Formats: sequence, structure tokens, C-alpha cells
Amino acid sequence: MNRGFFRAGHLPTLVAAFLYFDVSFMVWAILGPLGIFVAKDLHLTPAQKGLMVATPVLAGAVLRIVAGVLADYLKPRLTAIMMQTIVIAGLAAYWAFSVASFETTLALGIVLGVAGASFAVALPLASYWYPAEHQGTALGVAGAGNSGTVLAALFAPSLAAALG
Repeated sequence: MNRGFFRAGHLPTLVAAFLYFDVSFMVWAILGPLGIFVAKDLHLTPAQKGLMVATPVLAGAVLRIVAGVLADYLKPRLTAIMMQTIVIAGLAAYWAFSVASFETTLALGIVLGVAGASFAVALPLASYWYPAEHQGTALGVAGAGNSGTVLAALFAPSLAAALG
């Protein structure tokens, strides 16, 4: 990466796109690492556990189309703010009222899918500020935010075991 890259675009926006992507992917993937705990607490069958883990992935894939259209229409920044608001409000509601059944777990999975749709917003947010010769680097930096999936898998089970 040459020094011209840092002068060519807007580094704070690139960092924000990375962090948005990283945190969103942590949230999106959280049911996978916590699946054992949730399945035990709710007495889920293996098929139900599989559907629970698959729901955020499927919802995220479908919602990426919606997020992409919104990012084109409303611009990535406003779309990201709206999507984060939906995710935060949804998680707060589930925290306040708890997840007590398989059905509510699936509904939570759809909310988590909104976080998974961040892919369609974070990358345009980053690339918008960089000229064509630096967009690959900018997209690579922002796209590295998918490391949130790994962070969720590494830390969520031990946090769940420690905090209940």
C-alpha cells in the first residue's frame, strides 16, 4: 500500500466502514457460536438448531438486495445508520423480553440478518471516497471487517459460559 492511498480518500470513513462491517458480522454470526447454549436452554432438536443458525445467514443474503437498493437510493451512510438502528432496537427488545421459544429465536435470526446485510452498505461506503486506482485497497480494508465472524466464534462461547 503506497502513501498515495492515504491521501487519496477519507481514512475516517474507511475506518468507520471497517468497524461497521466488523461489528455487524459479530452480531450476524452470534447464533452459530452460541447455538449450543441456546439449543440446550430451549431444548431444541438438531433440526431446529440448524434452522436457528441458518436463519440469520439466509435473512442476511436476502436483505443484502434490499440494503444495496437503499444504499443506492439513500446513500450508504444513511442506510448504515438505519440498519444499525434496526439491529440495536431489535437486540434491545430481545434482551428486555428474552428469547423464550424456538419461534422467537427465528425472529431474532431475521433481526440478525439485517446486520449480515451490512456487506452491501460498508463496501460502497468505503469505495465512494476513493478513486478507481485505490478502490481495491479500500474495499480490501473495509472487507476485512468480516473478521467479526471469527471474533464472535472465539469470544462468544467463553463469555456466555462466564456470564450465563
